Amino acid sequence: MIYIHIMDESLVDFLGNTLLFSGLSRENLVFLSSLATEKTYEKGELVFSEGDEARGFYIVKAGLVRIYKISINGREQTLHLLGRGEPFGEVAVFIGMDYPAYAMALDHSEVLFFPKDRFVTAIRRHPELALAMLAVLSRRLRAFSRMIEDLSLKEVPQRLAAYLTALSEFDDRDLLKREITLHVSKNLLSTILGTSPETISRVFKKLEERGILERKNERIFLKDLEKLHDLADGITKLA
Repeated sequence: MIYIHIMDESLVDFLGNTLLFSGLSRENLVFLSSLATEKTYEKGELVFSEGDEARGFYIVKAGLVRIYKISINGREQTLHLLGRGEPFGEVAVFIGMDYPAYAMALDHSEVLFFPKDRFVTAIRRHPELALAMLAVLSRRLRAFSRMIEDLSLKEVPQRLAAYLTALSEFDDRDLLKREITLHVSKNLLSTILGTSPETISRVFKKLEERGILERKNERIFLKDLEKLHDLADGITKLA
């Protein structure tokens, strides 16, 4: 892991486009950039473990970070896969608790670290930062609610269809990508969807047999988005 203190105009622009800080004034973004330290992690390296003291929060600058928990029987459950511009660890910092899960780099990743003590001081000086964090916490709560619903009420084909549908969506939800790329392994995808790799393989095979999609390694071609949406919404089922 490498630590680099950074402050430049490109960083200010980057922060202005993140989930956490979009909409803040240029002055606030410049101030926030002075708090950030860049950290680099290699594939498979832990950023933090569950129960570690939350000394600050992070924003992904490049790469992919997995947030997950491990049950008492050793089973892993993926909570989030986070890419460029997405924060993590902010919940623990905001409510004053230890990190509630593990964070691991899935490939070579660069993240920005914001120390807790300095950021708390910043919030006192700039209360609008707290509003920005509350908005992110609200989005995370909705994401957890959806995940709990998916794992408890939906069958695996519905979960996979919903996951693929989400990957296909642009910011403009009326536009959909017909070709998507899975950046995660089958084993990791199974922990996201709460099932086994074998079940994932069987469902993918059925989706291909019904002409809903076609796979070529990591690339997935969505041939019938309407059927995929119907499956995700529970309107139809795979026999």
